[in-house]
Formats: sequence, structure tokens, C-alpha cells
Amino acid sequence: MKSETMLPLGKVDPGLREPDTPLDVRTIAKGAEEIESLGYHGIAVEECKDDPYQQLTLASVNTSELELATSIAMAFPRSPTITAMSAWTLQKVSSGRLILGLGSQVRGHIKRRYGMEWTAPAPRMRDYILAMKAVWRCWQQREPLHHDGDHYKLDLMVPLFDPGPIDHPDIPVHISAINTNMCGVVGEVADGIRLHPVCSPKFIDEVMVPAVERGAARTQRNADDIDWCMKPLIATAPDEASLFQVAESVRARVGFYLATPAYKAAFEVHGWGEQVDQAASFSREQRWDEIPALVSDEMFHTIATIGTYDRIASLLNERFGSLIDRIEFSIPVNNPEDADLLTSMLKELRESDSLRP
Repeated sequence: MKSETMLPLGKVDPGLREPDTPLDVRTIAKGAEEIESLGYHGIAVEECKDDPYQQLTLASVNTSELELATSIAMAFPRSPTITAMSAWTLQKVSSGRLILGLGSQVRGHIKRRYGMEWTAPAPRMRDYILAMKAVWRCWQQREPLHHDGDHYKLDLMVPLFDPGPIDHPDIPVHISAINTNMCGVVGEVADGIRLHPVCSPKFIDEVMVPAVERGAARTQRNADDIDWCMKPLIATAPDEASLFQVAESVRARVGFYLATPAYKAAFEVHGWGEQVDQAASFSREQRWDEIPALVSDEMFHTIATIGTYDRIASLLNERFGSLIDRIEFSIPVNNPEDADLLTSMLKELRESDSLRP
């Protein structure tokens, strides 16, 4: 069993999926039960190979306190009303444990995988969330549905399709963000931000935090109330010998992100914009094997957190403790000794002195 958590360096949750290892949805109910017993605060699932809402519904069955987060679910391929209903149902089933994390997805996937038209993601996400919340208000507060936005216009809700009020109607909404426009939308309308793994502490502190604060100011919200959540790039192993192999795999992952122009800003803040352009060129030419060589040791150790099991929790606290409220972290658990080790790691992460106030 591999666990993944949603941890706020102060709250720890397991992520239920390693980067290249598909999660078996058929065992998630049992896995979630084990995760809760290990001391995780929550479970975070990605929309990758299985539907995240179905995964979390299964995870809710044998658990009672475990928070259930989509990290993230795709917003734009679904209408705001469809997402509103999926979240409403899961919130009802889980007795109020859902954290709804939404992402926009990049242009190529929107157009070529989902077959949809591309529009600027930040203003569309803002409109999407406001439309979804209008649906929730209609159901919970029994007010007529009315949302007249630039992208979504909703004014029809008939009794047949109205599920009515639920006991826990306040569903936290998180947005996946990396660029400043989307960070601003987080500040305006969301309860949390889900950071891309490529975000370094410097990028978070100097670029993302000010952008979220500017967005919050536009709608007179308190930016301090926003949860900062992250699944960092981590290379960890029981000893130095096995860590080397794991680290090289993570280096290749950094190379993959380096070759993605949408993430350029996170590298540019460190002066690596030229390497992004070169990696993107290699990607277009399908020269995949040459991309990891563009990841210098300095870049690798800036973007990824690398250390053996006995050091990784303290390294994460040092790097992210003052910036992040929740972190996704896990190691493989194959026996009771692994479980005890993971439990001690989670305890250290939860009890960090460097957490955000």
C-alpha cells in the first residue's frame, strides 16, 4: 500500500499516487482506512486515470475523520453545474469532509484531449467558481438560480434536478495555480491554493504570495485565511545508496516540467528562462533523452527536496514550513516497520515549529 497525504506542515495528508504508479481504484477503500489509522489528516487524489469523485466516494466508506481532497479535478471539461453536483453528493456522503480542488489544464489538453475551445484560464476560472457557488446557494438557501458571467449564464433549476439543502453546505474550494493571474483569482474567490510541485520557496514567497494578496484585496478578503497546499517534488529513500536511483528519476521529472512553457515563470525567477526555452525545443523535436541534462545540480536541488528517510521530514519543514499549510507526503508502506517509520515522519511534520501562523 502506498499512501499519500494532504499535509499542512501542520496537517499531513497522504497522496494516493506516486508519479508513475497508477492508483488501483479497486483497493482505495481499504487503503483510505489504513491511511486514517496511520495518522494522516486527509487523502488527496488526482484526476489522472480514474474519476476523482468516485475515488473519494470509495475512500469515504470505511473512514470517519479523513478529509477528502481532489488534488486536482478538472474544472473546464465539466460545466459548473456538473461539478457542483459531484461535490454536493460527495459532501453529503462523507458528512462534510470534502475539499474541492480544481484545475484549469493547459491549452493542448483542453483542445486536443477534451475537444473544447480554449479561453484565458484565469477569468474563466473566476466565473466558473462564482457560477458553481450560485448553484450551491440555489440548493441550500432556496434562492432562484441566477449567474450572468462572461463565460457562464445560469438561470434554470427545476425541482427534478434540485437536490436541496445538505447538513454541511460550506465546501472549501481550492484552485491549482502557478501564474500570477490565477493566483489573483485564488485571492478573489477561493479558500485555498494548490501549488504545482515545481514551485520553489523563492517563487512562492516573492511571486505567488503577493499575487494572492492583490487578488484578496480586490474583493476585501483576508489573504491570511487562504490555505496553501502542495505536493512537493521529493526524492527520498532508506539510505544514500538507494536514494541516488530515486533522485535520478525525480531529476527526469524536473526536466519534464522544465520543458513545459506553462511553468516557465517558476524557473525564470531563478534565471533559468533560457533552459526552459531549450527544453521546450527538445520536447517539440522529441529529443526526450537530452532534457534531463539541462537540469543542473543547482536547479535540481532548488526545485526538489532530496534526503534519506531520517532527514526528509526536517528538510521539508525547513523548506516549506513557513509557507505551506498542507503538504502531500508519503513513502511506500509494505510492513509494520514501514508504517511505524511513516507515522514518526508525520508526527515530525505536524509538530514543526516553523509552520505558518
